[in-house]
Formats: sequence, C-alpha cells, structure tokens
Amino acid sequence: MMRQGFLTVTMGALVLGGLLTAGCVSGSAPAALAQSAGEIDLSGIPPNWDKALPAAQRFVVLASFNNDAIRDNNTGLVWEKSPQTAPATWNGARFTCINKNVGGQKGWRLPSIPDLASLIDPSVADPGPTLPSGHPFHNVQSAGYWSATTSAEDPSNAWFAYFGMGFVEHDSKTSSGHVWCVRGGMNAAAY
Repeated sequence: MMRQGFLTVTMGALVLGGLLTAGCVSGSAPAALAQSAGEIDLSGIPPNWDKALPAAQRFVVLASFNNDAIRDNNTGLVWEKSPQTAPATWNGARFTCINKNVGGQKGWRLPSIPDLASLIDPSVADPGPTLPSGHPFHNVQSAGYWSATTSAEDPSNAWFAYFGMGFVEHDSKTSSGHVWCVRGGMNAAAY
C-alpha cells in the first residue's frame, strides 16, 4: 500500500486521510472508487462543499473510533457521535474539547462557527434539532452549541449555533452553552 494519496482502498476497507471508515462509498463516485485495492488519485475529484449529499452518503460512522465518531463527507470533519449534554461556559467548552478522548483518540477542538453552521439543515422546523434527516448523531440538543469563534465586535462574546431553530448568534463567553467537539482541519481566520 502506498502512502502518497489521501484516499486508499485496502482489502475492501475505505481509508480517508488515514481514518478507517466502516461504510462503503456509493452514488456518483468516480469509477476508481469501485476498485477493491490500491491507491486512488483524488486530484480530479472536486471538494464536496458544493454538493447536497443525502445523510446516508454524507455521514459515515467511523469504526476506527469505536463507532463513537462521525465523518462528514461534505466538509471532511470528524464529529463526536454523541456530544456531551452538560452545558459549559466558553472557556469550559474549549477545555472540554482539548482534553476529549473519543474512540481512544485525542486531538479534538471546539469547532469554528462555519464548522457548526455546516451541520444546520434549514428545512428542519423548530423545535429541532435542525440536523439533516437520517443523521447518525445521538444526544444533540435543540440548544446553543459554542464555537471557538470570538465575536469581532465584542471579544467578550463568542458565536454559537442554535440547533433548536437553526441560526447562529453570539453571547457572552461567561454564559452556558453546549459542547460538540470536532477533529480535522481548521480555518484560523474563522477563530
């Protein structure tokens, strides 16, 4: 098995960026994805930000995380399958994610506001949670979840995504909000 590519299919298992997934790829994927073994060149595959993937293709439960994490094929981010239900202040939320161990893996962070907003399905009505139909997440509350993004207008505030009505807003960092940790690339400008 070569290590140069981002996506590898080995002995029937799909490896995305080093993460072993339990699912299989279906839909309009390139013919190369149907290979049973070998390296696949992703240079000709466009990013998925421009696609509305159905939940069954968008979200993959990751066996390599003991099925406790979900890869979003739309953004490439890995989310906790079941975020904690106890609210925390903004500093407490950051601390929680930095020390998080999900599926035996460390390296979690508080998501940026674009990360969180990418999970909102605006077609889901109040009282939510405003997640895509058929999503595999558990314990997501119809409440506000902290992001790591500080408000530019008032640095004592941070942005959150409210999954009860599907909007983003900011609040004082000393207020209580829910925590949903993520792994993956981050856009430093979004913080």
